[in-house]
Amino acid sequence: MKDNFGHCLRMLLKHEGGFVNHPKDPGGMTNLGVTKAVYDKWIGRESTEQEMRDLTPDDVAPIYKKNYWDKVRGDDLPGGVDWCAFDWAVNSGSGRPAKAIQRAVAAKQDGAIGPMTLQAVADKDPREIIESVYHTRQKFYERLKTFETFGKGWTRRNKETLETALEMANG
Repeated sequence: MKDNFGHCLRMLLKHEGGFVNHPKDPGGMTNLGVTKAVYDKWIGRESTEQEMRDLTPDDVAPIYKKNYWDKVRGDDLPGGVDWCAFDWAVNSGSGRPAKAIQRAVAAKQDGAIGPMTLQAVADKDPREIIESVYHTRQKFYERLKTFETFGKGWTRRNKETLETALEMANG
């Protein structure tokens, strides 16, 4: 929903936390949820560990807006649907939540939210879409080889996202 980006970003940053470099995380060095690879691409060069440690919300906000929020058409989705799509896009790429939304509204599952998907979303109860995305996301996590290591946190995050998204959808 238009104007929800700032609110959703603040919630996202609570999920993402600060600097981590977990040896079992395929994303590697990460701060505020932005991996070193994503940040390096954003700035057009290789960053140092200290630069990664020093990232601020202001540094990462434009990355989140362009690479994730805009990719899932957050400004065009209903409140709550925007949040669940954005949070999962950051966690797993924009194609997965886009396809989950498309599946929930019986649109072509091409992983890119366009006018036809948006029309189908407008014709469906946002709470049904949110519930469907939640279940699809959970099944995705449970199939990952790193679920044993990170599954408890992913499951908690998915549940929190569901609850908040439903609150947003209810106004």
